[in-house]
Amino acid sequence: MTPAALPDPDRPSPGYVPRSIERWRDGRLERIDDQIAEEMPVAMLYNGVSFAVMMATPHDLEDFALGFSLSEGLIGCASDLHAIEQRHLLEGIELAMTVVESAPAARPDRQRERLLPGRGGCGICGTRQLEDAVHQPRHVELGGHISRVALEQALAGLHAHQPMNAATGAVHAAAWADADGNIVLVREDVGRHNALDKLIGAMHHTNIAPETGMLLLTSRASYEMVTKAASAGVKIMAAISAPTALAIELARSAGITLIGFARSGSHNVYTHHERLL
Repeated sequence: MTPAALPDPDRPSPGYVPRSIERWRDGRLERIDDQIAEEMPVAMLYNGVSFAVMMATPHDLEDFALGFSLSEGLIGCASDLHAIEQRHLLEGIELAMTVVESAPAARPDRQRERLLPGRGGCGICGTRQLEDAVHQPRHVELGGHISRVALEQALAGLHAHQPMNAATGAVHAAAWADADGNIVLVREDVGRHNALDKLIGAMHHTNIAPETGMLLLTSRASYEMVTKAASAGVKIMAAISAPTALAIELARSAGITLIGFARSGSHNVYTHHERLL
């Protein structure tokens, strides 16, 4: 198998690459160039010690590093992460992070580190212990109302902010919309968990507070997505697909308004419906 071309650190990846394919359509065969989503190993290192290897789209990696560190509880706040160095290797990309000595990431826990790479669709791949698999999320603060009209507007505008998916049809998006339904920030990745981590990191980098507004997901709402959202202080999250039973229970206990099957003209509210006006 020929290894993928080494990415150029001076030319940020758009998240996809051209590939020549054969396409059969309407009884005709043609050769065309198609756009294919990138996916490669991204290693997370803290103070020189490896913690996990995630399969991710090599785009917005500084956001990914910060968001992953926060949502995994490896740092207490964004200021705990002092530096991020991207190392582009033949095998993939290393994100070498320097954190304060008081951060959990600075004290390697051999029982907590990932044994396996985090596959593109996996949130807990490689977790050693059952008690490490499901964490009780923190409780978010009260308040943060939005209208159903704003939710509809945000959902209608999301597609226009997904350039990677428009090119490839193969990536998820996590988006932040304000209380009026305007899309403020979007991050994309082949992994839904990675997309959310990137969004959380980007929100910190751009000083977007989660007190008002809503999180939109182009995926199902699984329990780890709720946990990551709660870690960021998100109060309202809407997914275009279904939630799981565990996600509903965790959202209820964390005080999060969880919306599923969010489509134009319809949505289901599973928890804390009082935030929707």
